[in-house]
Amino acid sequence: MTYPVLQQYLARLGAGENSHSSIWLDQQGRARGRFFNCTMGSVFQPVRELDSGRVIAAEGLARSASGEDDGLSLWRMLDHAASDDESIELDRLCRMLHAINFFRQPESDGVDLHLNVHARLLGAVSSNHGHAFRRILDALGLPLEHIVLQLPEATPQQGWLLNYVADNYRRNGFRFGAAAASAQEALQLLDRVRPDVIRVDARQLGDARALPQLLQCAAESSARIVFRRVEDSATLAALSSQAEQAGIWPLVQGQVLDQPAAALPRAEEAAAA
Repeated sequence: MTYPVLQQYLARLGAGENSHSSIWLDQQGRARGRFFNCTMGSVFQPVRELDSGRVIAAEGLARSASGEDDGLSLWRMLDHAASDDESIELDRLCRMLHAINFFRQPESDGVDLHLNVHARLLGAVSSNHGHAFRRILDALGLPLEHIVLQLPEATPQQGWLLNYVADNYRRNGFRFGAAAASAQEALQLLDRVRPDVIRVDARQLGDARALPQLLQCAAESSARIVFRRVEDSATLAALSSQAEQAGIWPLVQGQVLDQPAAALPRAEEAAAA
């Protein structure tokens, strides 16, 4: 699917870093951005169905711009931004870059874009989380229904804030995800926050008895479970075994399946697990 408004915007963007805009196109047609003296771009790590291997989403990640796809991660820049206003500016720039670089690719058709929300942004935005980003998507003619905003793990003291931000995203039309360190914590989030997606660290599965219960509860509430950081074949096999026993197949993401890259998988690669 093509997005005419986005194509018009890309046609107006300057080429090369000497462009007067904070966003420009490189020689490959990819959008780059500038934050102070740092140049950044986007890479994407696919999220696959565990049983079929089909790509159903991709997580957008900010990287320092280089001649290669895998520049240095810029996520920690938000930890060190001097002010809340600067952290908000950087976060919005990253989201806009990811949206442009994702939806300009034909391979994005029917695939969701997962975008992370940094923990600092939970408290930095005064009100109406998601409103500014929705305006950007509307202005570029991009599909809100294919965006999932991923909230960070929250401390027990931040529970009210997580619910407040989640409610704002819902009211602005976004689906949202929550992060959990374990299957047991994910069960609590399902009940308390009711996210559309829950990301669980596959390295911290802990109580194996909680996993079938989590898959069942998520299916009943129409939420999707993503086991991220699946870094080896043994973890992938263990997840497959438990999912097969439960009869419910989650989503998976990790280095054993895909390395983050600027280009989304081509159609012939999208079903390769």
